[in-house]
Amino acid sequence: MNFGPLPSVDAAAVPSEGFVLDVREDDEWAAGHVEGALHIPMSDFVSRFGELTEAVEDGRRVHVMCRVGGRSAQVTQYLVRQEIDAVNIDGGMQAWESAGRPMVTDSGNPAFVL
Repeated sequence: MNFGPLPSVDAAAVPSEGFVLDVREDDEWAAGHVEGALHIPMSDFVSRFGELTEAVEDGRRVHVMCRVGGRSAQVTQYLVRQEIDAVNIDGGMQAWESAGRPMVTDSGNPAFVL
């Protein structure tokens, strides 16, 4: 069965109020992330799936983020199969940083992509 091309979006094109799901691990998240993003590491994703479905029960689009786009592509594919409006952020946090998009840390240290 072919699901067609994976829906994806350029990091620069994610709306500033867009909902971002970050599937990177804790150390990557701590180094720098998108303000307001929901953080569910891919390794915990299935067990914490309910947190995401609650957050998007209004039907809004999920912009899925990882470091370069591989893990987020897998999660996006899964979400699309669950009939959730999800798109993969092409190039992940590296593209986000390159596009000059804002990043934050919980510690207040300068944000960077690990």
